[in-house]
Amino acid sequence: MRIFKSPLALVLLLIAAASLTLMAVGQSVLSAQPHATVASVPEGHRFANGQVLHYDAEWRLWKSGVGTLRIDQTGELEHVTGIAESAGAVAMLYRVQDRFESYFDRRTFCSLRIIKRAEEGLHRRETTLTFDNVRNRAILDEQNLRSGETKHQETDTPGCVMDVLSGIYYLGAQRLQANDTYHIPVNDGGKNFEAIAYVEGYEDVKTEAGLFHTVRVAVYSNAGPLKGRGKVWIWYANDGSHTPVQMRSRLFWGTLTLHLTRIDR
Repeated sequence: MRIFKSPLALVLLLIAAASLTLMAVGQSVLSAQPHATVASVPEGHRFANGQVLHYDAEWRLWKSGVGTLRIDQTGELEHVTGIAESAGAVAMLYRVQDRFESYFDRRTFCSLRIIKRAEEGLHRRETTLTFDNVRNRAILDEQNLRSGETKHQETDTPGCVMDVLSGIYYLGAQRLQANDTYHIPVNDGGKNFEAIAYVEGYEDVKTEAGLFHTVRVAVYSNAGPLKGRGKVWIWYANDGSHTPVQMRSRLFWGTLTLHLTRIDR
């Protein structure tokens, strides 16, 4: 059972690891490779706690939705909240109102829990994915809020893994120099798979939030039925903040782009 299904929520959460897209790329099932590891937080890295990033989503030149990302510290954990809502003509065709919450260890970046409350079309579901990093298990509990039906599922993990929401911040914590490559073990509630992030280069990007000199990172999977067909790009501000300024998903259903419109601190 994959957590991320709607294209809007998918790209918002990369949106990576990283979305994002990673949800769809996750269909190409992989065992986590030996070189796919989650590195500890680099020395001197500071999380932008209290920061809220606002995005507009565009699909085929139409405004298709809005989204926000917020990060806060909760004890020894980082708490990321992502909200995705459809807008305009897309909302009339397919209503999306999703809320995601990810908790990860602020020292190791290992994911501990991700919660999704989804309203997508006629579907209403609440899903909790908990990572037991002692037993190396991912525990998924899901409830259909319309029918009351529940589901419980457990799968093995290779140890420390990431979820697709915390993956945005994980990449932002790295040095992101041209030609750098990162291999990241990801679990989205189904199988484990490896996400590969490659730093392609530098580019100036203009959004409603301003003009940014950015570093462009491509995220993809290298195996399975979507090999060569699905990819995500994230443009991070090329400064100490590594703020995700723009995100883009290009899959068989078209291209969806998120532009940063405002930063609240």
